[in-house]
Amino acid sequence: SGPLQDMTFSVQEGGGPRILHQFTLEPPAVSFRMSGEKAGIIDIGPKTGILYINGSLDWETQQVHKLQVESLDGSGNKVKGPFTVTINVEDINDNPPEFNQTRYFGVVRQNSRPGKPFMYVHAIDRDDPKTPHAQLSYSILHHFPNPYAQMLFQIDNATGAISPSRTGSYYLDPQKHDTFTLVVSVKDMAGTTTNAFTGSVDVIITVMESLWKAPPIIRIKENSTEVHPVNISKVQSNEPGAFYEIFEKEKLPRLPFSISKNGDIYVTKPLDREEKDTYTFFVVSKDDKGELVDKPLQIHVIVEDINDNPPVCQQALTIIEVQENEKEGSNIGTVFATDMDEEDTLNSRLQFKIQSQKPEFPQTGLFYIQQDTGNLHLTGRSLSKRDSPKYFLKVQVTDPDFQTICDVEVHVIDINDQIPIFEKSDYESVTVAEDIPVGTVILEIQATDGDEPATGSSLIIYQVKEGDPNNTLIIETDSETNRGFVKINKALDFETMPVYNLVINATNPEPLVSGVQYNASSLTQFRIFVTNVDEPPAFQKPVYKTEVSEDIPVNTLVMTVEAYDPEGDSVQGKYAQYLAWRKVLFLQKSYLLVEGEGVVGWWPATHLHQAAGQPQKTKAFLILHLRDVNDNRPQIATDYPTFFCYPVSGGEKTLIQAVDADQQVFFPRFTFSLADEMNARNNWEISKFNGTHAYLSPKHGNFEEKAYDVPIILNDNGKPPLDNKVNLKVSICKCSSENSCF
Repeated sequence: SGPLQDMTFSVQEGGGPRILHQFTLEPPAVSFRMSGEKAGIIDIGPKTGILYINGSLDWETQQVHKLQVESLDGSGNKVKGPFTVTINVEDINDNPPEFNQTRYFGVVRQNSRPGKPFMYVHAIDRDDPKTPHAQLSYSILHHFPNPYAQMLFQIDNATGAISPSRTGSYYLDPQKHDTFTLVVSVKDMAGTTTNAFTGSVDVIITVMESLWKAPPIIRIKENSTEVHPVNISKVQSNEPGAFYEIFEKEKLPRLPFSISKNGDIYVTKPLDREEKDTYTFFVVSKDDKGELVDKPLQIHVIVEDINDNPPVCQQALTIIEVQENEKEGSNIGTVFATDMDEEDTLNSRLQFKIQSQKPEFPQTGLFYIQQDTGNLHLTGRSLSKRDSPKYFLKVQVTDPDFQTICDVEVHVIDINDQIPIFEKSDYESVTVAEDIPVGTVILEIQATDGDEPATGSSLIIYQVKEGDPNNTLIIETDSETNRGFVKINKALDFETMPVYNLVINATNPEPLVSGVQYNASSLTQFRIFVTNVDEPPAFQKPVYKTEVSEDIPVNTLVMTVEAYDPEGDSVQGKYAQYLAWRKVLFLQKSYLLVEGEGVVGWWPATHLHQAAGQPQKTKAFLILHLRDVNDNRPQIATDYPTFFCYPVSGGEKTLIQAVDADQQVFFPRFTFSLADEMNARNNWEISKFNGTHAYLSPKHGNFEEKAYDVPIILNDNGKPPLDNKVNLKVSICKCSSENSCF
């Protein structure tokens, strides 16, 4: 209570009748009077001065009530006032949020960017927006169907923006599920209390095929005469306002393609298939911040052939030889031509035709050419060199639009009806030392042939027919003079063969005609006497081999070698023993010390000296094979980088391989395991594939786009077993359409 004055009251809405205040009368005042926004329930007792509310105020109806109170005397005249009484109505949370639609419909594109809104829901709450009573929070209660462990959609709890989740961006596919129903909930009190009011609504989402997809293979005719640039295809991002760029997959001086801001792809100049027949490049879409909007698209362009190349003769002049006795219809040769247009198309199909024959004697049409192969045949009678030794043909080669003339010369050659005849039937003997160098000419021989010179009918081939079972000799022919040169082909040895009694024959590469045979005139003979030369000593074996473990102790006996002299003389260092010594071989009991140059493989030869006369020496190879000891720890093979495509959904796997520098006698058997570290076992798992490979898999999808170090323990299961802890670098990266790291 108190005297009459201006007053302000705050009253919660609802709550029913209540007394707010009592004004006291001051003489000569005997009563009170109230006017203003009484709303039918606010009043004052005229005599008592009690200000009361006879009902419940409603904030949603009126937030402030303005009233005037004055005091009156006994005659009804105003004593004091009017004074202002203000009643502020305080809001209580008495209204549930309501969506502005009873059902929502939205469309999302396959492969849309995660977190990019494609629709909004909106709810209103009639409570005071300045209080938590009207602060709303959105969430997704369910979505039907729900084929994956994680939600395909997400909602911004403050704005109601609905977008694909990372999982949804990857898995939404209209071919699998084209419609989803989301149950979206809204709570007031910012969703922070359990007694908040709640509302819900169904959101029907239609999944449509992605607009962002690579066009089919683009085919462009080469050498186009259109005005360039020419539009050849188009791409479109799922996001409006995206920018497009092209970048190369191949390193070219200048890529002849461009793209407009609308996604139209152009070829900027005429293309030449013979220069390059295919192109591959990528198209990317970016937002106004330069960030990638979609995965890169790979574009394939094939340059189609047109007939723009004439046939080309493979040789400026094709020369074909024909024997006189060649039968009618015989295939005597082939005219070859090429066409740079696309292979196995009509543009490169060639046809052949004889345009002219000179001389036309004894008749025209002596030759026929198969039109699709270029094979040249005789049409009738055999050719005679007396009629003409040469014929000149013009062969026309055509494709559908062009033609070329190829020149052909047909040489008529003499038939092989004469045999080679030696000028001597016996060349007597030759004496040579057994150490004569290989390749030395020891005799020259000569035969003649009456057939046409410089043809296969007159060229002479000399061969040793008898007396040289080991091919110790070889005979070469001077093609211009037909002179033969007998040469040493292999080293002579007096001890094994001191005398050679040789029979040599002379033949032609061209077969003899029927009825003619080689006879004694094509044979000659001579003898070779080999003289002895003091030879160096020899080892019992040309190569000594043995095998030891790579960790044998120093001074272990490795091998023993033995030598002898072919003529029976004594040998210094006849016996020698090799010991292991500081990773090299050490020679004992001999006059020579030889050290190896490596630890594994071939050792240099040791030398043995003859005791008397002029010293002689010889060599033998010692091959020491070292058995491996398990002394190298296994490693991860790094031929290919390990990566997973972002975003990771869980369940992917990639092969990793272990390698070991030790020799694997049998199939290697490595064991793979994760190091006993919390992050490793929570994020990754390893499963066996075979003895050298294992699968590495992420255990969840909550990976950032960056590189991770995965600690892996490798064990080679050798004797003794060795293990190794390696940190495998695994990249989580955005991928191209070919599933490789972009």
